[in-house]
Amino acid sequence: MKLKRVLTIAGSDSGGGAGIQADLKTISALGAYGMSVITALTAQNTLGVQGVFEIPPDFVEKQFDSVLGDIGADAAKTGMLANSNIIKIVAKKIREYRIEKVVVDPVMFAKGGAPLMAPEAIEALIGELLPLALVATPNIPEAEALAGIKIKTIDDMKAAAEKIAFLGTRNVLVKGGHLEGAATDVLFDGRDFRSFSSERIATRNTHGTGCTYASAIATGIAQGLSVADAVERAKKYVTAAIRFSISIGGGQGPTNHMAHLLRESERYRCLQDLEQAVSRLEEEPCGNIIPEVQSNLGYALPFSSAKEDVAAFPGRIIRVNGQARTVRSPRFGASSHIAKIILTVMRHDSRYRSAMNVRFSEEAVRVCRDLGFTVESFDRSDEPKDIKETEGSSLEWGTALVLSRNPAVPDIIFDRGDTGKEPMIRILGKTPAEVVEKAVMISRKLREH
Repeated sequence: MKLKRVLTIAGSDSGGGAGIQADLKTISALGAYGMSVITALTAQNTLGVQGVFEIPPDFVEKQFDSVLGDIGADAAKTGMLANSNIIKIVAKKIREYRIEKVVVDPVMFAKGGAPLMAPEAIEALIGELLPLALVATPNIPEAEALAGIKIKTIDDMKAAAEKIAFLGTRNVLVKGGHLEGAATDVLFDGRDFRSFSSERIATRNTHGTGCTYASAIATGIAQGLSVADAVERAKKYVTAAIRFSISIGGGQGPTNHMAHLLRESERYRCLQDLEQAVSRLEEEPCGNIIPEVQSNLGYALPFSSAKEDVAAFPGRIIRVNGQARTVRSPRFGASSHIAKIILTVMRHDSRYRSAMNVRFSEEAVRVCRDLGFTVESFDRSDEPKDIKETEGSSLEWGTALVLSRNPAVPDIIFDRGDTGKEPMIRILGKTPAEVVEKAVMISRKLREH
C-alpha cells in the first residue's frame, strides 16, 4: 500500500505535547507520512504558554507551496490559526490545491477558557474554513461558540452538531470531554448521529488531546477509512494515549502518542512468550492445579485496554493424566475471563500483564503463604447484586476490590466461590514466565504434602 501523506497546519508547541509535534507523532504512529505548515511558534511547557509568535501570512503561504507543490497531500488537518489573515490564506491554499479531505479542529479557547481567536478570526473560520471541512471537531466550548447554544447534555451536543453542519461542514464531531460521566463524542454526518464513548480516565496529563484526536482522524481518512471508521479508530487511539499518558514536567503532562505503536509492535513477542511459558508448565506434572473449569494463562500487550489486546489459549489449559496440556496455540481475544483480570490489574499497575487461574483449596492457599507469596482474597457474598447478575463482572469487581485495598499488586488473589461459582486462585505477574514459575512452585509443594 502506498504511504499516505497527511499535512498538519497548526502551531508549534515547544513542549512537544500539542500542536504540530503531537500531530506528527500521531500521523507517524498510525502509519502515514506527516508534513507541516506552521502557523505560530509558541514558548510553552507543561505549566502553560509563556509566549506566542505568529508566522507572517506570506510565509505560511510559502510553506504550503513548498510542501504541496512537491509532495502533495492525501488529507490535511488544521489546528491553531491565530488570526483572520492566516485563516484566509489556509482556506485559499486548500482550495488551490484541491484538498478534499480536511479535518478542522477549531482551536478557539485555551484549556483555562481564555480566547485564542479574535472575533474577526472566528468569522473567517466560519465563513472561509468550515465550508471546506470534511470533518470539524469542536469541543464543548467551541461547539457552544459556533452553534450559539449552551451544551449540557448529549441532546444539546446533537443540536449543536446540526447547527454547525448548517455552516457548511459535511461532518461534525462534537467532543464531550467537558461533560460529566463517560467521555462521549457525537458525530453528525448531515443525516444521522453516531456516538463514540470511552471511560473517563482520571489523569491531569491530557495536554494535546484535541490535536491528537483530529490528526488521528485525518490519518484515517487519508488511508481510505470512512469518516465514522476513522473517528472510531482515532477514539481508541487517543483513549490509549490518555490512559498511558506521560508524567513529565511540573504541570499538565502530554498524552502518550507511542502507546498504540508500542502495543502493536509487541504482538509476536507476546504470543512467543506465552508459548515458552506454557511449555515450562507442561514439563512438570502440574495437573494437580488445574481446576474443574480448567485453567488459562493470559498475557496482555503493553498499554492494553480491551480483551482483544490480551492473548490466551483457545480451549483453555486442560488436565490429561496428571499433566497440564493446551489444545491450541495462543491467540488474542481467546479468553474474556482472564483478560478481565489482567486489564483490571493493569489499571492499577501497568507492569503486571499476565495472570493464570488455578485450582482452589485451603491447602493451596497455605502453600502460597508458605512459599512467601503475598496472598489476598475477596468474598463473593459481598458482591453487589447488579454485578453478580452480569456474566464475568465478578472477576473485575473482586480484583478491583483487592487492589483498592493494597498499594502493591499481590502474587495471589483467591475467592472461596459462591452459588454456581467455583472457588478459584489467580496467580498474577509481570510476564507469563513469572506466573508459570509461581504455578510450578505451588504444584510441586502440593505434591510434597
